[in-house]
Amino acid sequence: MTGRTLRLRRLRRTTRPSARKRGAQPKVVALGGGMGLSASLAALRRITGDVTAVVTVADDGGSSGRLREELGVLPPGDLRKALAALCGDDDWGQTWARVIQHRFQSRGDLHEHAVGNLLIVALWEQLGDHVQALDLVGRLLGAHGRVLPMSAVPLELQALVRGHDPARPGETGLVRGQATVALTTGEVQSVHLVPHDPPAVPEAVEAVLDADWVVLGPGSWFSSVIPHLLVPELLDALVETRARRVLSLNLAPQPGETEGFSPQRHVEVLGRHAPKLALDVVLADEAAVPDRASLADAAKRLGAAVELAPVASPDGLPKHDPELLAAAYDRIFRMHGRIGPWR
Repeated sequence: MTGRTLRLRRLRRTTRPSARKRGAQPKVVALGGGMGLSASLAALRRITGDVTAVVTVADDGGSSGRLREELGVLPPGDLRKALAALCGDDDWGQTWARVIQHRFQSRGDLHEHAVGNLLIVALWEQLGDHVQALDLVGRLLGAHGRVLPMSAVPLELQALVRGHDPARPGETGLVRGQATVALTTGEVQSVHLVPHDPPAVPEAVEAVLDADWVVLGPGSWFSSVIPHLLVPELLDALVETRARRVLSLNLAPQPGETEGFSPQRHVEVLGRHAPKLALDVVLADEAAVPDRASLADAAKRLGAAVELAPVASPDGLPKHDPELLAAAYDRIFRMHGRIGPWR
C-alpha cells in the first residue's frame, strides 16, 4: 500500500459527511484557475454560502511569475482572482474586489503588479501558512467562500505539443511553462506537472471528500482545468468522493491551446488525462454545441449526462453570465440528486 493511499484513507476517516440540517446549503468545491474559475465562483456564491475554490498554482507569467521567480512563492494571481469572484455585490465586497484586482501603472518595479498579489504574498511571509493567510484575506474581503491552493509547492506545467515550432509543423516537442502552453500555436497532445507527484494541500483534499458537488471548469483546458487531475492525492479524492461531479464546458475554443476543439473533444481530452474519473453531468451552453449527439456520446463514456442551458453573456462575448450560470447550476443540483436535504 502506497503512502498516498494511506494518507487518503486517514483523511477519509476524519472527513465524514456532516449531518445536514433542513434548509442547509450544498457544499460545493470548484476547481480551476483564471477567469473560468472566477465565472464559476461568481455563479456559485449566488446559490450557496458553502463554496470552496481549489486553485491551480502553475502560473508563471505576469505579476505572479515575477513574484514567484523573485521570492520563490506560490503564484498568487489565480488565488487573487478567485477571492475577488467570491466578494459580495454590496459596496464592501465590490470595493475590495476592485482594490485587490488593481494593478499599478508605473515606470518602475511595481508596474503591472496587482495589489492583491502583494497582499497575499505579504501574509504568507508574515504567517508562514498558505491556508491561514488566504482565509485571513477572505475574511477581510467578506468573501462568500474559501480559497485554497491545490498544492503547497509552485508547479511547472509542461506539455507535449505538435507543431509548436512553425518551421517544423509535424514534430512534437516539449513546451515548458503555463504561459507558454496557453499561447502555443501548436496542437497540445498532453500535459504533466513538475514535480510529477506534487503534494496536495490537505484542506483541499478534505473539501473534496466532504463535498456534495464538485465543479470542474470552465477555464483554460490544459493550463487551468486538467492540472488538478495531475495532483495524485487530489485526483484520488475526486475519484473516491461521494460528491457528484459536474464538468462545465467553455463557450468557445481558446486561441492557442484548444484552437479548433469541439465540445466533445474537451471531454475526451479530460478523460484521457484521468481515465479513472467518472462524471455525473456535463454542462454546456446550448448555442455552443453544434453536434449534440457526439457530445452526449463523449459524456456517456465518462458516466455523465449532458445538460444544455443558456449560460453565455447576452452581449455576445464568449463569457459566462453569472446569473444564468447560477440558474443552471441550481437546476443541476436539484435535478441530479444530492447528499442531504439542503433545501
